[in-house]
Amino acid sequence: MKLTQIRSATNRLEYAGKTFLIDPWLSPKHTLSFAGIPGMPYHTLDPVQEQLMMPFFDLPFSREAILKDVDYYIITHLHPDHIDISMDDGTVGAPLHKDVPVICQNEEDASVLRRSGFHKVIVLPREGMLFGDTKLTKVPALHGTIHPAGQAMGVVFESASEKTFYLSGDTIWYESVRETIHTFKPELIALNCCAAETRENGRLIMGAEDVWSVSLAAPQARLYLTHLDNVSHASLTRHSLTGRLMHYGVMNYDMPADGESRVY
Repeated sequence: MKLTQIRSATNRLEYAGKTFLIDPWLSPKHTLSFAGIPGMPYHTLDPVQEQLMMPFFDLPFSREAILKDVDYYIITHLHPDHIDISMDDGTVGAPLHKDVPVICQNEEDASVLRRSGFHKVIVLPREGMLFGDTKLTKVPALHGTIHPAGQAMGVVFESASEKTFYLSGDTIWYESVRETIHTFKPELIALNCCAAETRENGRLIMGAEDVWSVSLAAPQARLYLTHLDNVSHASLTRHSLTGRLMHYGVMNYDMPADGESRVY
């Protein structure tokens, strides 16, 4: 298994002979702000942050290189920092190849993807589905401490030839994450962990304390820390998160820079 950190929550996964592009947000830097979302449904804790243009950095590779030889797209949910969204008509994924199958969480997201021109849209069931030699299973996620910012999913990857991989997605630490770890016993867990927050939803994804909780629940696993350094509502950076994890004594993790790969 090879994981390449692209940018923010976008990662390229090579697993059991298939390549999955996860949450492909491929916009150029400085193209989106909270203030630019129609109706301004979300607000950052600091009003200055609402004006900051995201993503903060360019892609580490060309779009062509990122999209080359991808077998499946995985979209954990339709938020504008997980897939490119047109603010004019609500269509998504403009830079993506529409003939590549796309895996999503529910029929609501599938409808938007079909309207956006994707030819094969697969709603991932909770009982799991085979993709070549890999079984993908949808698992729960809780996208907010106060009021969830819509539905999101995690995904567990299993194959006889690979380690079990748990992509937790946009979630905080809560009982269902613990149950997923207990049920599947993953050897690698990807955590979105910049502690992004909005006034309406509270903390949307994991922070240092959540990563610590996962490390205690899964001492056998390696943690892959992602969704960092590119959104304005983040409360943690790679630098500050490293310090917090040192305080908690968490050592079993990788925090790749944009463009870096890890082989497991």
